[in-house]
Amino acid sequence: MKKLLYFLICAQTFYFGNGLSAAGEDAPPGRDQSFWQTFVMIGVLLLCFYVILWRPEQKRRKAMEEQRNSLKKGDRVTAMGIIGTIDKIEDQTVILKMVDGSKIEVIKAAITEVLNSSETTNESQQ
Repeated sequence: MKKLLYFLICAQTFYFGNGLSAAGEDAPPGRDQSFWQTFVMIGVLLLCFYVILWRPEQKRRKAMEEQRNSLKKGDRVTAMGIIGTIDKIEDQTVILKMVDGSKIEVIKAAITEVLNSSETTNESQQ
């Protein structure tokens, strides 16, 4: 990250100058030069926001959606802190069977963690 920041500062200095001028040099940079400098900085900020915030969130959301779409009967899931085993899958909801045998219906989007039935049996055997 430090290398990227150093590169951007060097590139800005190369394209727009460093703003320092000796007494014998031309007048300070004109209005057009500061306009482009502002555009470049806004572009760099948007790129940073994309790389740091938007892209990882899109990946996380896509992974959660794939996980929810691959649900099957017998999977052990956590939904809003409630742990249960999938008994029935419908379009938008899932019916979970609790330890005491009761059943509740939760929305698929509320499922935060999925532990496949094969993984559950392996853990119980250890």
